[in-house]
Amino acid sequence: MLDAIFPPQCAACNALGSALCATCAQSVEPFEVDHPTLRVVTSGWYAGALRAAVLAVKDGRRDVAEALGARIAPAIARGALLVPVPTTRTRLRARGVDGVALIASVAASLARATVLRALEQRAGDAQRGRTREERLAAHGRFTLRVSVEGRECWLVDDVCTTGATLRDCAVAIGSAGGTVMGAVVVAATKRPSSWEEAARH
Repeated sequence: MLDAIFPPQCAACNALGSALCATCAQSVEPFEVDHPTLRVVTSGWYAGALRAAVLAVKDGRRDVAEALGARIAPAIARGALLVPVPTTRTRLRARGVDGVALIASVAASLARATVLRALEQRAGDAQRGRTREERLAAHGRFTLRVSVEGRECWLVDDVCTTGATLRDCAVAIGSAGGTVMGAVVVAATKRPSSWEEAARH
Protein backbone atom coordinates (compact mmCIF):
# COMPACT_ATOMS: atom_id res chain seq x y z
CA MET A 1 0.00 0.00 0.00
CA LEU A 2 2.72 2.47 1.01
CA ASP A 3 4.71 1.61 -2.11
CA ALA A 4 1.72 2.61 -4.21
CA ILE A 5 1.48 5.97 -2.46
CA PHE A 6 5.20 6.53 -1.96
CA PRO A 7 6.97 4.34 -4.54
CA PRO A 8 10.64 3.62 -3.85
CA GLN A 9 13.15 5.75 -5.69
CA CYS A 10 16.53 4.75 -7.01
CA ALA A 11 19.18 6.15 -4.67
CA ALA A 12 21.31 7.19 -7.63
CA CYS A 13 19.00 8.56 -10.33
CA ASN A 14 15.66 8.94 -8.47
CA ALA A 15 13.82 6.73 -10.96
CA LEU A 16 10.67 5.27 -9.42
CA GLY A 17 10.27 1.56 -8.81
CA SER A 18 13.25 0.29 -6.81
CA ALA A 19 15.90 1.30 -4.29
CA LEU A 20 18.62 0.86 -6.92
CA CYS A 21 17.41 0.54 -10.49
CA ALA A 22 18.85 -2.00 -12.92
CA THR A 23 20.61 0.70 -14.92
CA CYS A 24 22.37 2.17 -11.89
CA ALA A 25 23.09 -1.18 -10.23
CA GLN A 26 25.12 -2.50 -13.18
CA SER A 27 26.08 -5.62 -11.26
CA VAL A 28 29.56 -6.93 -11.92
CA GLU A 29 31.40 -10.02 -10.81
CA PRO A 30 32.95 -9.42 -7.37
CA PHE A 31 36.67 -8.73 -7.62
CA GLU A 32 39.61 -8.46 -5.25
CA VAL A 33 41.43 -5.22 -4.51
CA ASP A 34 44.95 -4.87 -3.18
CA HIS A 35 45.18 -4.56 0.58
CA PRO A 36 48.43 -4.99 2.53
CA THR A 37 47.07 -7.24 5.29
CA LEU A 38 43.70 -8.71 4.20
CA ARG A 39 41.97 -10.31 1.28
CA VAL A 40 39.34 -7.72 0.31
CA VAL A 41 36.56 -8.52 -2.15
CA THR A 42 34.33 -5.72 -3.47
CA SER A 43 31.31 -5.36 -5.73
CA GLY A 44 32.62 -2.19 -7.37
CA TRP A 45 34.48 1.09 -7.09
CA TYR A 46 33.24 3.85 -4.81
CA ALA A 47 32.01 6.22 -7.51
CA GLY A 48 28.88 7.26 -9.35
CA ALA A 49 25.73 5.27 -8.62
CA LEU A 50 27.40 2.93 -6.13
CA ARG A 51 28.71 5.87 -4.12
CA ALA A 52 25.22 7.41 -4.09
CA ALA A 53 23.78 4.11 -2.84
CA VAL A 54 26.32 3.81 -0.02
CA LEU A 55 25.60 7.39 1.09
CA ALA A 56 21.86 6.67 1.00
CA VAL A 57 22.40 3.78 3.42
CA LYS A 58 24.38 6.08 5.71
CA ASP A 59 21.35 8.37 5.65
CA GLY A 60 19.07 5.55 6.78
CA ARG A 61 17.69 4.02 3.55
CA ARG A 62 16.83 0.45 4.56
CA ASP A 63 15.64 -0.49 1.08
CA VAL A 64 18.98 0.53 -0.41
CA ALA A 65 20.83 -1.48 2.24
CA GLU A 66 18.79 -4.53 1.24
CA ALA A 67 19.66 -3.97 -2.43
CA LEU A 68 23.34 -3.73 -1.59
CA GLY A 69 23.14 -6.89 0.50
CA ALA A 70 21.84 -8.72 -2.56
CA ARG A 71 24.66 -7.18 -4.59
CA ILE A 72 27.47 -8.59 -2.39
CA ALA A 73 25.83 -11.98 -1.77
CA PRO A 74 27.61 -13.68 -4.73
CA ALA A 75 30.96 -12.91 -3.05
CA ILE A 76 30.05 -14.85 0.10
CA ALA A 77 30.63 -18.57 0.47
CA ARG A 78 27.89 -20.81 1.82
CA GLY A 79 28.35 -21.37 5.54
CA ALA A 80 30.64 -18.36 6.03
CA LEU A 81 30.55 -16.43 9.30
CA LEU A 82 30.05 -12.71 8.63
CA VAL A 83 31.00 -10.01 11.12
CA PRO A 84 29.65 -6.59 10.13
CA VAL A 85 31.72 -3.51 10.92
CA PRO A 86 29.51 -1.63 13.42
CA THR A 87 28.56 2.03 13.52
CA THR A 88 28.64 4.08 16.72
CA ARG A 89 25.62 4.17 19.01
CA THR A 90 25.21 7.87 18.27
CA ARG A 91 24.95 7.26 14.54
CA LEU A 92 22.67 4.28 15.10
CA ARG A 93 20.24 6.48 17.04
CA ALA A 94 20.37 9.18 14.37
CA ARG A 95 19.85 6.81 11.42
CA GLY A 96 17.52 4.33 13.06
CA VAL A 97 19.36 1.43 11.40
CA ASP A 98 22.82 -0.09 11.28
CA GLY A 99 23.17 -0.15 7.50
CA VAL A 100 26.17 -2.45 7.35
CA ALA A 101 24.52 -4.97 9.69
CA LEU A 102 21.43 -4.97 7.45
CA ILE A 103 23.57 -5.40 4.32
CA ALA A 104 25.31 -8.35 5.97
CA SER A 105 22.01 -9.89 7.10
CA VAL A 106 20.48 -9.78 3.62
CA ALA A 107 23.66 -11.11 2.02
CA ALA A 108 23.89 -13.93 4.56
CA SER A 109 20.26 -14.93 3.97
CA LEU A 110 20.84 -15.19 0.22
CA ALA A 111 24.22 -16.92 0.52
CA ARG A 112 23.15 -19.25 3.36
CA ALA A 113 25.78 -17.78 5.63
CA THR A 114 25.62 -16.62 9.26
CA VAL A 115 25.94 -13.17 10.80
CA LEU A 116 27.63 -12.58 14.16
CA ARG A 117 27.50 -9.02 15.44
CA ALA A 118 30.67 -9.52 17.42
CA LEU A 119 32.16 -6.02 17.27
CA GLU A 120 31.27 -2.79 19.00
CA GLN A 121 32.68 0.60 18.10
CA ARG A 122 33.73 2.92 20.88
CA ALA A 123 31.39 5.91 21.26
CA GLY A 124 32.19 8.93 19.15
CA ASP A 125 34.94 7.21 17.20
CA ALA A 126 33.52 7.00 13.67
CA GLN A 127 35.77 7.47 10.64
CA ARG A 128 33.35 9.51 8.56
CA GLY A 129 34.46 13.15 8.38
CA ARG A 130 38.06 12.44 9.30
CA THR A 131 40.99 13.39 7.13
CA ARG A 132 42.96 10.68 5.37
CA GLU A 133 45.82 11.11 7.87
CA GLU A 134 43.44 10.79 10.84
CA ARG A 135 41.90 7.63 9.39
CA LEU A 136 45.29 6.02 8.94
CA ALA A 137 46.42 6.93 12.46
CA ALA A 138 43.31 5.52 14.19
CA HIS A 139 43.82 2.42 16.35
CA GLY A 140 41.92 0.47 18.99
CA ARG A 141 38.46 1.68 17.98
CA PHE A 142 36.69 -1.68 18.32
CA THR A 143 35.92 -4.06 21.15
CA LEU A 144 34.30 -7.51 21.21
CA ARG A 145 30.70 -8.01 22.33
CA VAL A 146 30.79 -11.81 22.17
CA SER A 147 33.49 -14.46 22.02
CA VAL A 148 35.10 -15.24 18.67
CA GLU A 149 37.80 -17.51 20.04
CA GLY A 150 38.66 -20.26 17.58
CA ARG A 151 36.28 -18.96 14.92
CA GLU A 152 37.02 -18.00 11.32
CA CYS A 153 35.11 -15.04 9.98
CA TRP A 154 34.75 -12.50 7.19
CA LEU A 155 34.33 -8.80 7.84
CA VAL A 156 31.56 -6.93 6.00
CA ASP A 157 31.60 -3.17 5.43
CA ASP A 158 30.01 -0.65 3.09
CA VAL A 159 33.15 1.03 1.78
CA CYS A 160 36.89 0.55 2.09
CA THR A 161 38.63 3.93 1.89
CA THR A 162 42.09 3.50 3.42
CA GLY A 163 41.68 -0.02 4.81
CA ALA A 164 42.36 1.25 8.34
CA THR A 165 38.92 0.26 9.69
CA LEU A 166 39.20 -3.29 8.37
CA ARG A 167 42.69 -3.56 9.80
CA ASP A 168 41.51 -2.35 13.19
CA CYS A 169 38.60 -4.82 13.25
CA ALA A 170 40.90 -7.68 12.25
CA VAL A 171 43.31 -6.79 15.06
CA ALA A 172 40.49 -6.76 17.62
CA ILE A 173 39.21 -10.16 16.48
CA GLY A 174 42.70 -11.62 16.29
CA SER A 175 43.51 -10.40 19.79
CA ALA A 176 40.42 -12.22 21.04
CA GLY A 177 41.47 -15.53 19.47
CA GLY A 178 39.50 -15.34 16.22
CA THR A 179 40.76 -15.40 12.65
CA VAL A 180 39.70 -12.95 9.95
CA MET A 181 39.82 -14.70 6.59
CA GLY A 182 39.18 -11.50 4.65
CA ALA A 183 36.58 -8.82 4.04
CA VAL A 184 33.67 -8.25 1.68
CA VAL A 185 32.81 -4.61 1.00
CA VAL A 186 30.16 -2.99 -1.14
CA ALA A 187 32.63 -0.52 -2.64
CA ALA A 188 36.31 0.41 -2.53
CA THR A 189 38.13 3.59 -3.38
CA LYS A 190 40.92 3.52 -5.94
CA ARG A 191 43.67 4.35 -3.49
CA PRO A 192 46.02 1.38 -3.19
CA SER A 193 48.87 3.65 -2.12
CA SER A 194 46.89 4.79 0.93
CA TRP A 195 46.18 1.16 1.85
CA GLU A 196 49.90 0.42 1.76
CA GLU A 197 50.43 3.39 4.04
CA ALA A 198 47.76 2.07 6.42
CA ALA A 199 49.80 -1.08 6.96
CA ARG A 200 52.73 0.98 8.22
CA HIS A 201 50.73 2.72 10.96
